[in-house]
Amino acid sequence: MRPATHKARASLFLTGTQMSNTRSPSLLDALLPITVLVILLGLSVYLFGDSSSSGPNQIALMSAAFVAGLVGMKNGFRWADIEEGILAGIHLAMKANLILLAVGALIGTWILAGTVPTMIWLGLKLISAEYFYLTSCIICALTALSIGSSWTVAGTLGIGLMGVASGLGLDPAITAGAIISGAYFGDKLSPLSDTTNLAPAAAGSDLFAHIRLMLRTTVPALSIALVVFWVLGQQASASHDTGRIAQVLDALESQFSLGWHLLLPVTFLLFLAVRQWAAFPAIFLGALLGAVFALIFQPEVMNRLADPGAGNLASLKTVWTALFAGYESHSGNEALDGLLSKGGMGSMLTTVWLIICAMCFGGVLEKLGLLQRLLESTIHLAKSTSSLIASTVVTTIGTNIITADQYIALVLPGRMYRAEYEKRGIKPVYLSRALEDGGTLTSVLVPWNTCGAYMAATLGVSTLTYLPYCFFNLLMPLLAISLAFIAPPHADASPAQAQVN
Repeated sequence: MRPATHKARASLFLTGTQMSNTRSPSLLDALLPITVLVILLGLSVYLFGDSSSSGPNQIALMSAAFVAGLVGMKNGFRWADIEEGILAGIHLAMKANLILLAVGALIGTWILAGTVPTMIWLGLKLISAEYFYLTSCIICALTALSIGSSWTVAGTLGIGLMGVASGLGLDPAITAGAIISGAYFGDKLSPLSDTTNLAPAAAGSDLFAHIRLMLRTTVPALSIALVVFWVLGQQASASHDTGRIAQVLDALESQFSLGWHLLLPVTFLLFLAVRQWAAFPAIFLGALLGAVFALIFQPEVMNRLADPGAGNLASLKTVWTALFAGYESHSGNEALDGLLSKGGMGSMLTTVWLIICAMCFGGVLEKLGLLQRLLESTIHLAKSTSSLIASTVVTTIGTNIITADQYIALVLPGRMYRAEYEKRGIKPVYLSRALEDGGTLTSVLVPWNTCGAYMAATLGVSTLTYLPYCFFNLLMPLLAISLAFIAPPHADASPAQAQVN
């Protein structure tokens, strides 16, 4: 997924949370704040629709966190203990928030520099509508496989592909689904991905054994997804407006100086990703490079946007504005203006707000032991090997929804289930695959999860809108559960042998 120090993240969740003078939570204690959250989020979506993530969901998450805090105080926790959990949750989200802010700045300067317009311009010239969804998925899959980051793919190629889709008159939700499906496939099979390393670390399995076993679910899921994207592309190509493409191309060429050289910032950022740079400095450097390219290659755009009152510093003010406020297009072409009026750190603040509120709730549940109580109940219900694997997948999905972070969805269930897998003689690689099939792949489908919030903000399509078209992500947990019952793993004769992959 996004580049991060997963060992540091894991360590925050591998320490005990129960205080000596507190009572263990009951199952009712654990269910109460989650029930409140589900009810409030349902009301939020019903009352506010697609705008629910712009404030209503934040109120729901904070209210549920408050209810969880009351449960903790009933069980003997002090407010200082609860606050510690909140701060720990927010701390986990800060890297994601910094990346979001950097991506906002990058979008703003890359539009100003002509990088995004060039990506759209080339895409409209080179990619046909009938194969667009299929091609988008494959391109993102190959890129994510090489760099190990679905977030970087969405923040670079994804932005351009969304613009191409708009120019072709294609569905942005399907396009986002194709981008996400491809990016997550490549991410899951890349040894450079942090979650692909974290899952086997949490389960106690070998990285490359984990990747090999992942092929049994990822390849069939992507194959089905590609067929569906091809069919959708064939249907869309029959009705798309070719005249609109010409209008967008003309407007792009009249507004910007375009050329292949303007893709160098994209190449630079992907190079840093391959070199395993941390996401925030890499993306922010990409944003600054975009500002330099704007100064060098877009003199007409800079003159058009210059503030006369800034004097000799007018150009500096223009690129500075793009970094925090994004780019605002006034080409006269409504379609193009919709494509290019975006970006800036300020555009990400609502998403940052959502992530902070979500992590407050997840942090409280972790600190008070409420999530562990739920997981213990789930483990006890799984009697067979097949049901244990299915239970693991379902648990990671639930943890994604409840705690709003894919890292927690890998580490906590991994910690809770690891001993049970060893006890039953099941190789840990089956646990690590279940963690990824359910945890990593569904994180992007939850609006308030860090991954879902990031993709919605970056691609400009709400999570619930693109969700039905993330075919790869939707199929993965279903295939994982089906495979567990069709071909369950054989338990080793000795639990000690379960550590051998």
